[in-house]
Amino acid sequence: MRLSSVLAAAWLSFGAADVAIATPAPQSPMVAVAPQYDTTHVYVAPQDVDAFAAAFLGTFGGASTKQVVATVTPTPSSTTSQLLQTPVGTVSLFGFKTPVPYPFGAERTGYLVTDLDVAIKAARATGADVLVAPFPDPIGRDAVIQWPGGINTQLYWHTTTPHYAPLQTVPENRIYVSPDRVEAFLKSYLAFSHGAVISDEATAPGAEIGRPADTYRRVRVSSNFGKLVVMVTNGHLPFPYGRELTGYEVPDLEATLGKARTLGVDVLVEPQGLPGRRSAMVRFPGGYVAEIHTPTH
Repeated sequence: MRLSSVLAAAWLSFGAADVAIATPAPQSPMVAVAPQYDTTHVYVAPQDVDAFAAAFLGTFGGASTKQVVATVTPTPSSTTSQLLQTPVGTVSLFGFKTPVPYPFGAERTGYLVTDLDVAIKAARATGADVLVAPFPDPIGRDAVIQWPGGINTQLYWHTTTPHYAPLQTVPENRIYVSPDRVEAFLKSYLAFSHGAVISDEATAPGAEIGRPADTYRRVRVSSNFGKLVVMVTNGHLPFPYGRELTGYEVPDLEATLGKARTLGVDVLVEPQGLPGRRSAMVRFPGGYVAEIHTPTH
């Protein structure tokens, strides 16, 4: 998929009120594949795995790969592992039967890359830290990097090239960063991802982060890794803001929440009108917090 196509789609999705901001072409190699190959990493207790999977798939549709028990870390450990593939985003689900080795569990997302060694070199060159050097797993190789601002991401490479259908809607990777580190984060992430800033709103409504009396800075980015929303705050966030990892776009928010409630999903923030969307915050069995929205533009 060409970057121009991704950015055009992102422009339409984010809304005409946003102003696209040109980003200089980065010099690092392109290692992204496509958004349907990138996952949110969800860790739940083993006893909550089946309930989470049923609630997530029941809410959004889709199916799970076969659950396996494997070692997916470079040091000894054991976890159930499965991929939940839905039309609105994919989850890598882990239910560790042993203590989770550091720093696993703190990464937000997993990105499939075309070449792991090239990706690691590019990550270092663009300002990211390699927390976990490349290691083998049952289906390929992995590493964990950290962007400026403390945001962890796992990078994947598969021995056998996967082929997944495109998503109906691309989810948002929702990042909270301090004002002190946001420019370093953006510089590093944009160079690595070959992404572009779609909008940079200095006075976005604070209701988006649970502070309706305030404003804050919100930056939206698009790349072949998918959508990224950067929320720049002082960390004074009421629960559950800052706990969510991903925002999912659905055609009918109320209908989706109706299904979710019957499956044991807690609605933490009831639907509210925000610029360009109606949005709610939910918690799935096992504790995974997510934003769900329907566009209104």
